[in-house]
Amino acid sequence: MGLISLVRLRTRRKYLLARAWRRGRQLTPVADRMAGLSARPILLFSTMRNERVRLPYFLTYYRRLGIDHFLIVDNGSDDGTREYLAEQPDVSVWTTQHSYKRSRFGMDWLMHLLRSHGDGRWCLTVDVDEFLVYPFCETRPLRALTDWLDSAETPSFSAMMLDMYPKGAMHEQPYREGQNPFEIAQYFDSGNYVLSRNATYRNIWIQGGPRARLFFSDRPKHAPAMNKTPLVKWHRSYAYVSSTHMMLPRTLNLTYDDQGGEKPSGVLLHAKFLDTFAAKAAEELARGQHYAQSEEYRAYREGIARERDLWCNWSEKYVN
Repeated sequence: MGLISLVRLRTRRKYLLARAWRRGRQLTPVADRMAGLSARPILLFSTMRNERVRLPYFLTYYRRLGIDHFLIVDNGSDDGTREYLAEQPDVSVWTTQHSYKRSRFGMDWLMHLLRSHGDGRWCLTVDVDEFLVYPFCETRPLRALTDWLDSAETPSFSAMMLDMYPKGAMHEQPYREGQNPFEIAQYFDSGNYVLSRNATYRNIWIQGGPRARLFFSDRPKHAPAMNKTPLVKWHRSYAYVSSTHMMLPRTLNLTYDDQGGEKPSGVLLHAKFLDTFAAKAAEELARGQHYAQSEEYRAYREGIARERDLWCNWSEKYVN
């Protein structure tokens, strides 16, 4: 990459940091409990709207994994999400009624919080329906992973997002508050994925799974990206470029070893496809606050009208 391209990337990063600072002024603190944290807390950052039913298991899961504190942006919930979060002793919550789309789909708000509170700390950025798994996570806490990454001088940790889904129609298997969603969504696509390398940012782009198979079968290149870098030893100069799919400086995207060796990586089990999915897709399509004029949610609506069962003969059951 030439000097001009490197200067453009640096300018891009400074622009993203500046707009995050501006959008940060849109946030109003509801419960700020950042004072008094331990010297080395592991922090979780998330933006959400109307996710009250998912919160009990989400918080329980990540508390058990080793998250010390949650920093949540509530984008105008009216189902009790904000009030529930404000009651949790290990949660700090900010609220805003401003446009999710105009804040780069919430990333400007989260980058403001990452810059303000995450500097020098391990930070996990996920959606409320994403659950991180990594080698030996059943027996070793997240602190063991971050300590290993520190010892290896590795500041970023990649995780492929894996769409999980039930066998049978989603609407026939109701999800109850506090339930492990993977008691219902037990299956995944094991083989239909394609990889490509982004020449500019160096990250590996992954597409496929049931969303490509059912909702984007006629235009697979438009299927959602499955590659993410959710866990980062944050620095004030870092920036997420597109959700958590890629970062600047671009060295943070080199999370896979192309030379035949191995680098540690994880998976984000994605619990989107529950009985709540159809209503959520309809709501988000009506709001029009998502990428590319909500093309993804339009595809969901059309796909659900054709088929509500994502399971097929090649689906594989998740074990551990």
